Amino acid sequence: MNLRYVIDVNVLVSILISGKSQYINMLSLFDFILPEFAFVELNLYKNLVMQKTKLDENQFKNYAYTIFSLIKFMPTFIQQDKSIQFATKLCAKVDIKDVSYVSLAIDTNLMLLTRDDKLNKGLRKQGFKQIELFENFLNSI
Repeated sequence: MNLRYVIDVNVLVSILISGKSQYINMLSLFDFILPEFAFVELNLYKNLVMQKTKLDENQFKNYAYTIFSLIKFMPTFIQQDKSIQFATKLCAKVDIKDVSYVSLAIDTNLMLLTRDDKLNKGLRKQGFKQIELFENFLNSI
């Protein structure tokens, strides 16, 4: 089993909302990597995360600090242009805002974990196999 994965922001948001310590344990065993673009999307979802979490503010901050200390963010400038171009071509037919996640998966040759079924099906339909639903990943570990 691979120990390194690219995740998209919807996986991170679900981890943050959950407040579950099982994710801290999982992140201690696996490396989860996101592109820097995830920060842009996280800012869009911050109110949703705060509304849906069952944790109080202090518990959430402690949980979030731990989660963010265990994941890695990669700057876009280190990605290869050919990976970005290929990901753009793939995502144009599905969801263009996922280019940075797909290109990071291509560039690192890692599996992309997502909760986005439309993205999973759309990329697989085009022959891209470096993608897996996060729920399937959780069931396999």
